[in-house]
This record gives sequence, structure tokens and C-alpha cells, in this order.
Amino acid sequence: MAEPFTMTDIPAQECWELLDAQRFGRLAVSVHGQPDIYPINFLVADGKILMKTASGTKLFQVTLNNAVALEADHVTDTEAWSIVVRGVARVVESFSEQYQLDEWHLDTWLPSHKPVYITIEDVELSGRRFVRDPQATIDD
Repeated sequence: MAEPFTMTDIPAQECWELLDAQRFGRLAVSVHGQPDIYPINFLVADGKILMKTASGTKLFQVTLNNAVALEADHVTDTEAWSIVVRGVARVVESFSEQYQLDEWHLDTWLPSHKPVYITIEDVELSGRRFVRDPQATIDD
């Protein structure tokens, strides 16, 4: 009988490659001991995560506590992977750096004005891949 599933760790380089192919994830923040999660669009840029936002709760929270996590995943009928990025959020304030980041053409899913760049730097990442055999059954 086949194993119903396997779980393996994803090497760091492959995590970066998988993230680079994604554009949507979830940003986790914690302020005053209260966790919150936001859907975001992002890009991988020179070993950092790049995102854009507007004034509001998300921007306020990352300025209060810049320790953040990003989670991105992908699911098919037989395989899934999940990658968690932990790092330090930094609001990009330099006009010259903003100009350079504009070259990455980070598009957001909603066509709203998001003029503030945030990078996630000093990154630690981990990833897991899950593969299941759709024919396998689990005995109770």
C-alpha cells in the first residue's frame, strides 16, 4: 500500500525560486500582542521581499513592530507547498531608492493607489512541500 502523503523541507534556493514565481501572499504582523494578517502582492527583489501599500492600518502596524512574516503557498490536486519568510519590514523613504524600486513594476491586484514601498529584509525562510497519492487511503 502506498503512503498517503509525503512531506519534505524545501531548500532555501528553491524557496526563493518558488516565491519569485508568486505574486500573492499574506503578511503577518503583531502589535501589542495582537496578531493580524493582510493579503498582499509582492515581488522577490535582490534577496528581499518588496511590497507596496497606502496609509492605513498595515503601514501603521509595520512601523510599530517591524518583525513580520510573509506566507505564500500553492496547491494542486496532488501537491502543495508553503513558504514562510521571517524578516524585518522597512518603509522605503529615500526618493532615489523609490525610483529604483519603480523599475521592478510591482503591480497590485486591486487598481488602487499604493505609493509606499516596504521591503522585508534580513530574511529567514523555510518551506515545506506536501505530496499526496490520491489513490492511497488512511486506515483508522
